[in-house]
Amino acid sequence: MSLQAYKTAAARAESPREMEYRLFGEVTRALMHASTLEPTEISARIDALDWNRRLWSTLATDCSNKDNVMSPGLKAQIISISLFVSRHSSEIMRGEDDFETLIEINRMVMQGLAGPGPGAQQAA
Repeated sequence: MSLQAYKTAAARAESPREMEYRLFGEVTRALMHASTLEPTEISARIDALDWNRRLWSTLATDCSNKDNVMSPGLKAQIISISLFVSRHSSEIMRGEDDFETLIEINRMVMQGLAGPGPGAQQAA
């Protein structure tokens, strides 16, 4: 079986939450790699920042859709984070900040998508 066929089959078996987790993982790995590159490697750094910015922009756009059933508070938080990601990405491109904040935001979202850890039901 080819790698592409495997990826296609795996994608069909994933829930939307699992797909979002996987996508955040891929984007976050790209940011982590870009953070290790020299500032002179502009293209690779911008590619990772742009991918992350597009991910958050897509989430914000989905939150503004009237058919989105998420709570208004959660939608507002996602839109707010998207705006922050866009501003912070520009700061990184100008050399005014680093990637760590964006990486940490994505990691927190991934933790949320992964669900409660072991023992969470016992605590509830």
